[in-house]
Amino acid sequence: MDLIARISRHFHDSAQTKLDAIEALAAPLAGAIETMTQSLLNNGKILACGNGGSAADAQHFAAELVNRFEMERPPLAAIALTTDSSTLTSIANDYDYLQVFSKQVRALGQPGDVLLAISTSGNSPNVIDAIAAAHEREMRVVALTGKDGGRIGELLGPDDIHLCVPAARTARIQEVHLLALHCLCDGIDCLLLGVEE
Repeated sequence: MDLIARISRHFHDSAQTKLDAIEALAAPLAGAIETMTQSLLNNGKILACGNGGSAADAQHFAAELVNRFEMERPPLAAIALTTDSSTLTSIANDYDYLQVFSKQVRALGQPGDVLLAISTSGNSPNVIDAIAAAHEREMRVVALTGKDGGRIGELLGPDDIHLCVPAARTARIQEVHLLALHCLCDGIDCLLLGVEE
């Protein structure tokens, strides 16, 4: 096995997937930035959830908003629903793992808040349940998916935003998700701080 060639192929495939995603994602990313910024300006917050690598992405995004991304600014209201082990395990134990995010959305979400729902397949049952809870709470949803969008793509309403990466491999989808999250962070900062460039 030629490891150098294999590694090089990963870099090329990742770069190509990102370039192929520009047309599909640029406009909905702009819409998601505007939606999230408006929520934050109206004293709303962003709740984020996902499983596995997507849980890490939810935490990464919340950290960039609460602390800072690349520009100095006041902290912004964001909560990763993946981090409270006592809450997660009590819900999973007493009820069902399906509800680990939806119960938190029902407890913390308010009308005007935004749910960032991350699922590479678009079929994560607990993320789907969280979307239903967000709709009950009159929250808008920004969904980050891949492949064909899965069930999540079918459940989103007209006021929700779907960022579906046009790729099949989980690693490539996750790599574009990270870029999309950085675009969201940068765009929110630019709108809040009045950056023109």
